[in-house]
Amino acid sequence: MNDVFKALSDPTRREVLRLLKSGPRSAGDLADAFPVSRPTMSAHFNVLRGAGLVSTEKAGKSVIYHLNVSVLEEALLGFAGAFGLGTGVPPVSPPE
Repeated sequence: MNDVFKALSDPTRREVLRLLKSGPRSAGDLADAFPVSRPTMSAHFNVLRGAGLVSTEKAGKSVIYHLNVSVLEEALLGFAGAFGLGTGVPPVSPPE
């Protein structure tokens, strides 16, 4: 869950996920949507992949990115559950 929230902390990575919401896109297509260098975008893609928020497939010389919505859902549900949100059960307090 920490990796997911680290990935979501950056606005560029959130925008990549928003773009992937409409369907798979190539790394080049995604990179062209941002005013930063390709190596910078590659670093963002690595963080998203490491968090499991995106998956990749090779298509010839291109890398195609896919959004993994289930990972995002699991992280958000885990976060909500840690605070007792939406469960009707109060969160567990840490021992004193």
